[in-house]
Amino acid sequence: MRDLLEIQEQLLPDLMDTLKRRYTILHQIRLSGVVGRRTLAGSLEMTERVLRAETDLLKAQGLIEIETVGMRISDAGICLLEQLEPMMKELFGLARLEEKIRKAYGLRKVVVIPGDSESSPDVKRELGRVGARTLLSYVHSGDTIAVTGGSTLAEVAEQMTALAGGPLKGSWFVPARGGLGESVEIQANTIASKMAKRVGAEYRLLHVPDLLGEDAYQSLVHDQHIQEIVHVIRQSRIIIHGIGDAMEMARRRKLDDGSIDSLQKDGAIAESFGYYFSESGEVVHKMLTLGLRLEDIMRTEIVIGIAGGRSKGKAIHAVLKFGHEDILVTDEAAALEVMKEIETL
Repeated sequence: MRDLLEIQEQLLPDLMDTLKRRYTILHQIRLSGVVGRRTLAGSLEMTERVLRAETDLLKAQGLIEIETVGMRISDAGICLLEQLEPMMKELFGLARLEEKIRKAYGLRKVVVIPGDSESSPDVKRELGRVGARTLLSYVHSGDTIAVTGGSTLAEVAEQMTALAGGPLKGSWFVPARGGLGESVEIQANTIASKMAKRVGAEYRLLHVPDLLGEDAYQSLVHDQHIQEIVHVIRQSRIIIHGIGDAMEMARRRKLDDGSIDSLQKDGAIAESFGYYFSESGEVVHKMLTLGLRLEDIMRTEIVIGIAGGRSKGKAIHAVLKFGHEDILVTDEAAALEVMKEIETL
């Protein structure tokens, strides 16, 4: 396909430009849900006159619907976008980006979506949709799936839809660890239960704080109910998790100044699963928490990391250097930053 596209770009550059433009318009309408022409023209940096001509054609082809509240993509438009996706990844250079990252870290699969999820809610929603689709492509009936918290995983849960083959009966969604004590919508318990409900699976919850003192940990670790749910979590076949900046996560956990200074001195760059990683992928600090342990992660069959945004590049690199990821779902802005880290290796 890549050779064919390169030939077409040489012989028919105008045609390829038109294809890119119309795909981008259709893709942006899908991301936006319902959008007015003026708003769409502004987000695409296109004149309303040019956009009107393009959307009139898309409407005539039955790819979008135009209503008084704005434009929305049709079912035919969604189907066409999905058919075009592999080709457009080649045209926009995302397929090569995916392959370079996959090879650099020895991953099974890398998925890169266009844009920067930090600066665009629409891109973050798309990251969630692609993350949900990627996760569900690996889930089998009877699986146990452990999920972490965070806003990106909450978006994945929001975008989950039941599989064409019917509900995932016999499968379980569980939190990878306790809660951070922050907004309930982005806690692992909430996300696990929402994912399960959306695909017709079962779920179990872990009602303990994420950060525990020694006394509290020793008390809870011997509780029969806690032992039972922790055992289920540690037998998960699939883990899907977010990746955070070390200092940001330390602040969210309300660590004291001494602990934050220690993390900085140890070179902590990233946080995931309650572990802090250096730039070289070494674990430099771990939280006293119930749930997944490092040894559980290492033996899990499929580990899916999902994170986006330009500022996450170094953190993603650090977790990938740890060497126990299988699949990465990210956005273009983060992927380009990861490439900078690769080039310095």
